[in-house]
Amino acid sequence: MYTQIAETCIAFDGNRLIADGDILDVVQKVKAHVDRKPDASVLMFDGVTSYIVELDLRGDIDDVMRSVEARLKHAGLQTDEVSEEHRGPGRPKLGVVSREVTLLPRHWEWLEQQPGSASVTLRKLVEEARKRNLDKDRIRQAQESCYRFMNAMAGDQQGFEEALRALYAGDPVRFGEQIASWPAGIRKHTEKLANAVFAS
Repeated sequence: MYTQIAETCIAFDGNRLIADGDILDVVQKVKAHVDRKPDASVLMFDGVTSYIVELDLRGDIDDVMRSVEARLKHAGLQTDEVSEEHRGPGRPKLGVVSREVTLLPRHWEWLEQQPGSASVTLRKLVEEARKRNLDKDRIRQAQESCYRFMNAMAGDQQGFEEALRALYAGDPVRFGEQIASWPAGIRKHTEKLANAVFAS
């Protein structure tokens, strides 16, 4: 699965770390690296989710940067303003977006008996569920991010499977032992991602 754009990234050429940080800084370094080494096999990852970020690095650096900035703006990552082009249903200035919800008749009956609109009741239920499951969701998302990166970059490294078991078992000591021999850049980023799991 791929992500179109991200605010923070980390980039590798094989096992070698090229750049890590703000996407605009990373893209400049990656572009310079690819220009020097056209046969480079570069992978860029979203710094939070570890989804692969695909960018078109053709053209000069100005072309590439304009493209990245346009994609960031289009994705709403460079501005807090609501797009004036939004003319669909919902209340975009409040951040409310209209989408279809399919429920059974008994669910609709129950919603109709609640004070306020069905939308208000559903939003309250979602918020309550989010708060109740916040820690579990945070751990799960951190585990998934760490797994994505490990699977892409360290699947052939010694201790990979044992490290995964330790990650999901919440065992930081065992995890650290298994990844100790991995290439430095991969090991350090894996540790950073895993710390979000173990800290939770």
